[in-house]
Amino acid sequence: MRFLHTSDWHLGRRFHGEDLIPAQSAFLDHLRDTARAENVDAILVAGDIYDRAIPGLDAVRLFNRALHQLADLEIPIVMISGNHDSAHRLGVGSGLFARAGIHLRTDPATCDVPVVLTDEHGPVAVYGVPYLEPSMVRTQLEAEAISHHAVLTAAMDRVHADLTNRQPAGTRSVVIAHAFVTPGAIEPKEREADASERDISVGGVAHVGAAVFDGIDYVALGHLHGPQKVTDRVHYSGSPLPYAFSEAGHTKSFTLVDLTPGTAPAVIRLPCRTPHRLERIEGLLDDLLADPAHEPLKDAWLEVTLTDAALPFEAMARLRRRFPHTLSLKHQRAFIPAQATDTPTYTERLRGRSELDIACDFITDMRGTGPTPDEHALLQQAVDSARVNELQREIV
Repeated sequence: MRFLHTSDWHLGRRFHGEDLIPAQSAFLDHLRDTARAENVDAILVAGDIYDRAIPGLDAVRLFNRALHQLADLEIPIVMISGNHDSAHRLGVGSGLFARAGIHLRTDPATCDVPVVLTDEHGPVAVYGVPYLEPSMVRTQLEAEAISHHAVLTAAMDRVHADLTNRQPAGTRSVVIAHAFVTPGAIEPKEREADASERDISVGGVAHVGAAVFDGIDYVALGHLHGPQKVTDRVHYSGSPLPYAFSEAGHTKSFTLVDLTPGTAPAVIRLPCRTPHRLERIEGLLDDLLADPAHEPLKDAWLEVTLTDAALPFEAMARLRRRFPHTLSLKHQRAFIPAQATDTPTYTERLRGRSELDIACDFITDMRGTGPTPDEHALLQQAVDSARVNELQREIV
């Protein structure tokens, strides 16, 4: 059976002020055309359909058009909600959509109810596990703790239970999920998410080991924006468009998956079209404007870091005269060791620091000693509570 795996559409997102609706519309046309050309049996969409819980009208209209386009393919489409989506809003009308072959899985209670597809080798059970916010689904899933590992394990226990009782024995399985999955039990710092991916950590740990999916023939993941292999059977498709300059090195793609009994899935990355390539350059403004080597950057979306001692007058306007698609301008003075007496800026002090790190630093600055273990736990609870409250405000 052949699947086309995609994720992280983020419909309605802007890129440093640039309207991406035209590019997203072109991508969805390309998705339809690719599915038809590759003769796929189903499309898997692993969450973050929208960029916001309450999307703008242009994004809603685009999704509505996409639903009609995908339904016209007359092949099954299985979608889940991601951490950017409002599961309740996205799931409205899911029963009706299913009649047209579009299966929206946004309720954790239905994670063990598969869409069953059939080919010449027999059935394939496709399970949709929507993004699981630990504090909001722990009780429903009867998870052992409030953590991403615990709630995803509880959801997969239900999937495995259904798969074990399914006939015929050995039914092939696919799981669609939206999470930060690592090959093994490694520290989160060893594998950073991109800047465009919202932090989903609760309790200080956002990642889940891939072992939670053991026994599944293919796992279609969303959340990380770079296409990547976690294990032979667990893959991220990545986002179809770039959403941050940290993605400058990505090759945007779909994932084409052939699932054959008894072997690991065959995976091919099919490139997606992007309106402009992303590039980053840095240096003195006059040098950047004069250097002929930068001529090919005229058509690129550009992030420029200036290293002049002081930010030059009208720097952005001057850059855009040569590079019309300059979208981001940063100023970072060149480091001079002999004169490095200035204290870091507030932005520099916060760079790379989590909310919990900042709170702990504040305690240390105020009284001269860091938080005790009990205080650290209270601060962690406060950070988690604030994140959950933010998610709940998006839902209502």
